[in-house]
Amino acid sequence: MKNVTLMKRIQRSAIGLFACTLVTISCTDHDGPQVPAEPVGSSEVVTSWLTMQLKIAQAVPGSPPALARRWAYSGVALWESLQPGLPGYQSIAPQLNGLPALPQPDKSLDYYYPASANAALAAINRSIHPGISGATLARIDSLEAANLAKYQQHQQPGVLANSIDFGKKIAAAVFEWSKTDGYDNAFPYTPLSGPAYWKPTPPAFAPAALANWGKVRMIVPNADAGAEQGAPIAYSEEKTSAYYKQAEELYTISQQLTTEQRTIATFWPDNAWHNVLSQVLAIEKPGLAVAAKAFTQLGIAMSDGAISLCKGKYVYQGLRPVTYIRTVMNHPEWNTVIPTPAHPEYPSGHSVMSAAAAEVLTRIFGENYHYTDKPYNLPGFAPRSFSSFEAAAAEAAVSRVYAGIHYRETCEVSLLHGKIVGQNVIGALKFKP
Repeated sequence: MKNVTLMKRIQRSAIGLFACTLVTISCTDHDGPQVPAEPVGSSEVVTSWLTMQLKIAQAVPGSPPALARRWAYSGVALWESLQPGLPGYQSIAPQLNGLPALPQPDKSLDYYYPASANAALAAINRSIHPGISGATLARIDSLEAANLAKYQQHQQPGVLANSIDFGKKIAAAVFEWSKTDGYDNAFPYTPLSGPAYWKPTPPAFAPAALANWGKVRMIVPNADAGAEQGAPIAYSEEKTSAYYKQAEELYTISQQLTTEQRTIATFWPDNAWHNVLSQVLAIEKPGLAVAAKAFTQLGIAMSDGAISLCKGKYVYQGLRPVTYIRTVMNHPEWNTVIPTPAHPEYPSGHSVMSAAAAEVLTRIFGENYHYTDKPYNLPGFAPRSFSSFEAAAAEAAVSRVYAGIHYRETCEVSLLHGKIVGQNVIGALKFKP
């Protein structure tokens, strides 16, 4: 029996090494080279909850910054409930911003940490999504029970009871910490007067959103150090000015959009990089530790990027293109491909958050990683293929130009902004001692 087991392990290792040579990636993460096959078990607990949280995002919608925040805290709960069972890895809690000491496993007890992660993700998802419905809660209960039923086939009841208790305690502690980040603080905001500053935009002419988000506590301290790219192009109504010319370019593009450009404009309704991660994990099957790390680091980078970009929006308070083109350029009937979000123009949210996400995924799965993205929430859209995560982020950025809601210069500098946030998060979070 031992020989049979050994042969199976050798076969699995050989398959993993062979797959690593076939795909167009470097099988590494930022801690150094490694074959993406962890000796600690299947990543199913990560991938099953990744799929569930994508479904919850459809059922409990929110702005991209709000969704990223939920991903970030669920990722922290995942990692901290799991990492005691990951040889060679460590807690990231001491590296996070103001997180109090977390519950620790009792050294006198036995645990099965995938069951801890299952319980933690179920608990944090019940709590972190505002206004969650009974039907969605039932789906959470169902997944938690289905995973537990698998663990019961090979784990003792006492071990599972210890594990579930630990996971729930981690989730509760992380959720309590999340409630102190200031996301729900109300900051009165009155748009500045004058032609250069943001004004409510059609069709809803809604009041400014996310005015408080730049004040939300970052997960990683100073995650946006050095990321801010300075002021946007100075406002002007002179036809020879750089500002007028960027608006003119946008208007010209809008008048001759190709079918492909219009598809790109509407392919990125939210920054669904966790959907990309879900698809990559299904292909690579990198093992539990790498999957959990990717889930955690991706959410944190996107959430901290969102905080940083919202901070910039309400420093500069720039006018949106639709207002300028309708009034200054005298095209009162002009409209955007998608509705303009109700907040200032600079920097670009999709560009910052996508670049931060791409930086994380590139560091884990490699440069020039070719993949095909099948959107989880756009049933009528064909999948789109990309030569790298960075190329996908660049498309997400230019989609805002084709949509008519951001200027090209804004998107280009915002990509650099997000890339630096991603690099800062990667550099700050040490998942290994």
